Amino acid sequence: YATLFRTLQGYARNPNFAGILLVGLGCEVMQIPDLIGAARMRADGNFRYMTIQQTGGTRATVAKGVEMLEEMAAKAEAARREPIPVSELVIGMQCGGSDGYSGITANPALGVASDLLVSHGGTTILSETSEVYGAEHLLTRRAVSREVGEKLIARIRWWEDYTARNKGEMNNNPSPGNKRGGLTTILEKSLGAAAKGGSAPMSDVLLYAEPLREKGFVFMDSPGYDPCSVTGQVATGANLIVFTTGRGSVSGYKPVPCIKIATNSEMYARMEGDMDINAGDVIDRGVTLAAKGREIFETFIEVA
Repeated sequence: YATLFRTLQGYARNPNFAGILLVGLGCEVMQIPDLIGAARMRADGNFRYMTIQQTGGTRATVAKGVEMLEEMAAKAEAARREPIPVSELVIGMQCGGSDGYSGITANPALGVASDLLVSHGGTTILSETSEVYGAEHLLTRRAVSREVGEKLIARIRWWEDYTARNKGEMNNNPSPGNKRGGLTTILEKSLGAAAKGGSAPMSDVLLYAEPLREKGFVFMDSPGYDPCSVTGQVATGANLIVFTTGRGSVSGYKPVPCIKIATNSEMYARMEGDMDINAGDVIDRGVTLAAKGREIFETFIEVA
């Protein structure tokens, strides 16, 4: 249950939530007292929990829950926006529905934005371990220490073992949509995915949903499945998700805003209502990656 505990604890502590109400049945294996532990779950104290069995059943729990939420809402309404340093931003970086343009438009442009944020003291999180497979050397060579680099290799080895035990293989990729978009091998896909990480030193490698220990560019272990991967990033501490897509992804990830970046202009025009930034103009209008990266970085700040 360690991974489940980390994920729920991380979600409860995410700063994008004004408050948390945690409800359990009461007799399940994952007991709420074990989850919350001896320490305060949230520094602001805006955390409540109860079990249905102890509260007196479903109706009593709903009534008590509404009462608690009204109390927490009053505290949330007192919150006011105020300027904070950009170094407080923690960006989870994702790609999904990738295509042949991902590795030459949106992903490297996001890498530029990642480097800009890191240079200002912020944090970016790259994940999807199975989708950097074959390109991990581009990350380990940037590790701040041998120990950090070996952590990533250890996670790669874990995934190799996991897929082998389940009679699969790491290169059972790309997906049908990726192939229709022009990707032919996992290596092509991985090279593009790794480009999201820019060129900053890799300061740490985390387990899934493990709390951040370092600022800068970090890697968090996760599956390649986007919703699962983002869940871990949010639990780790991401307060904004940036998602590049070539085929067109429409997923959202409460409680964090999600900036969608199209890799090509055709898809952007077709799905403009779901996209925020068009990186296709890197190809068809000659916009530089530096300029597009700056646009993405400024969008981080605007959305935050």
